[in-house]
Amino acid sequence: MAKGASLSGFPEWLPEERVVEQQAIDTLRRIFELNGFLGIETRAVEQGSSLLKKGETSKEIYLLSRLQEVGQENDTPVEDRLGLHFDLTVPLSRYVVEHSGDVAFPFKRWQIQKVWRGERPQEGRFREFIQADIDVVGNGDLPEHYEVELPLVMVSALEALRAFGLPKATVHANNRKLSEGFYRGLGLTDIEGVLREIDKLDKIGADEVTKLLVSECGASEQQAAACLDLASMSAATGAELAEKFDALCDKYGIAHESEAYELASQGLNTLAMIVDESARIRPGAVIADLKIARGLDYYTGSVYETFLDGAASLGSICSGGRYDNLATQGKRKYPGVGLSIGLSRLVSYMLHTAGAKASRQSPAAVLVAVWNEDDRMRANRIAAALRDRGIATDVAPTAAKLGKQIKYADKLGIPYVWFPGQEGDGDEVKNIVTGDQTPADPTSWEPDTVYAQQTVVVE
Repeated sequence: MAKGASLSGFPEWLPEERVVEQQAIDTLRRIFELNGFLGIETRAVEQGSSLLKKGETSKEIYLLSRLQEVGQENDTPVEDRLGLHFDLTVPLSRYVVEHSGDVAFPFKRWQIQKVWRGERPQEGRFREFIQADIDVVGNGDLPEHYEVELPLVMVSALEALRAFGLPKATVHANNRKLSEGFYRGLGLTDIEGVLREIDKLDKIGADEVTKLLVSECGASEQQAAACLDLASMSAATGAELAEKFDALCDKYGIAHESEAYELASQGLNTLAMIVDESARIRPGAVIADLKIARGLDYYTGSVYETFLDGAASLGSICSGGRYDNLATQGKRKYPGVGLSIGLSRLVSYMLHTAGAKASRQSPAAVLVAVWNEDDRMRANRIAAALRDRGIATDVAPTAAKLGKQIKYADKLGIPYVWFPGQEGDGDEVKNIVTGDQTPADPTSWEPDTVYAQQTVVVE
């Protein structure tokens, strides 16, 4: 991040860092569109009542006052205020309802956009950052096969970002119905509370989560232990998952004929399908991990967290799940499933840990030299001819000594310097990386492909 940035949590990238971010965005967009997703952009401002649909988030919302006349803002409920969106899922639910007559369902959309979240900034976590989302939203219903498709698309996208220095990614999946059925079978009633506390396992550890389950959710020590036993389960196949889950239910006396077990079985069957179907396409890309809870209120089924090998400090870098009730219009529901990448966190990792950098600062492949200011128009014509042919070109800012113009190109990483011909001589172009200098015509000359494109490299 650029030195001297004075607002904590609001990143500013240097030009070469911005190249890495932009090319990561371009890569994600390419993968998303390769899988048939449509791009949209939603407004940055939403009603407070819409933003609060996500659950306990009022402290995270950046509220606005200049955009509306509400008198004493501090006395106005959050629901009646305007705020900056802190994710892209809640705005999508509003967008789908408002444009339901204009989009084709199932609506597959990608969205890469800035969001704002009032949380404590720390390494890799920002208050202003870019998210990259894909969602599929149905009209009335949504087939379960999308719960397999979306995590696999994200795995493909993260695989493409390995060229930027990212390690291998694995999606860890669970199902809220499975967890809820098990908790109800134990006799617990504050299901959302239990899910919120289990979601904190990786952050605060099992001992602290146990204390919270007892003090905040009314669990006994034995019930809390059972919740942690469930959270410790993982499986690579549906058969392994079913065997382990049934053994756990037997251990804690949850009858297979009970309503709680029936609810859990619905979630288990979906999760087993996700793991097994994913394995047929990308073996090992998706595993069952029953500690994944996603403490947000609106998830109703499958939930996902994604982790990078050897990057435990990053935590989950891509998360999401199934939501059946977030977008509604009267009795009509628009169920959806989606995943979101915290892209700014990944860019920070690419830059500061993986060693990703731009091959050069400037997108220009050529700098046209200027012998004297009277000859600048000729240099501009050469640049225009090269640009017309799709070759990114800049013109020297001053008619300084030739050595200074070459140094200027070198500082920006521009590989070629173009010398307009003098006194009837033809033009020449110099590759300042290799030292080669050859005659050139702006209507036909082509740069070597190795030097033509501004790319991202990993040291």
